[in-house]
Amino acid sequence: MEDATDSTHGCGNPSDPEGDRCSDNDFGPSVLGTKDYWEDAYQKELETFKDIGDVGEIWFGEESMSRVLRWMDKAKIPENAAILDIGTGNGAFLVELAKHGYRNLTGIDYSAASIELVRNVLQAEDLTEVTVKEMDFLNCQGELMDFDVCIDKGTYDAISLNPHDTEKGKKLYVQALKDALKDKGFFAITSCNWTKEQLLDRFREGFEFVQALPTPSFQFGGKTGNNVTALIFKRVH
Repeated sequence: MEDATDSTHGCGNPSDPEGDRCSDNDFGPSVLGTKDYWEDAYQKELETFKDIGDVGEIWFGEESMSRVLRWMDKAKIPENAAILDIGTGNGAFLVELAKHGYRNLTGIDYSAASIELVRNVLQAEDLTEVTVKEMDFLNCQGELMDFDVCIDKGTYDAISLNPHDTEKGKKLYVQALKDALKDKGFFAITSCNWTKEQLLDRFREGFEFVQALPTPSFQFGGKTGNNVTALIFKRVH
């Protein structure tokens, strides 16, 4: 396990302790929001995994996964719950969920290299019953539905950094999430670009705020802030 400080690799703008980050457009576009960037990144990680068996970086660090798993335990999410990992990346969270006993797992990513990497990782871990799909969450055409839990660890952040049609992408994300979740299904999001208040505003329609998960804090100028925000929502109709 990492120590208490989360990795914020790729984060566009950590939460501001001054509390003035009210705008929904207060950081610029980035290559981190492009498919080409991620395709290249996961192709390199795939080659590294094939060479030396290293799965690559865990987005936000291992503690970010443990935090959500602890919440799932407390919320008594059943082992047969249908769980979707949105933007699964290298599949590290799918592996941890499977090792934790969850049996109905699906991971999606729009990067073909990511999905090939995940399949290699799952095979190495002998977790062949986990479903993985090359799919753009923003254009899934209703293929994703009836999930009990959807998990996002950085994908909404990346969509928010897309240089093209950013606002449209964020709206498509919310709609896709509504379609994917069952009524009263849970959504767990971890973000390093958005504050709690901003995420509450973005997911105010169709979702009920459940709780904020504790994340490491820092102090600056007498103010306290967080580099990472982790929230739980419930789908409501």
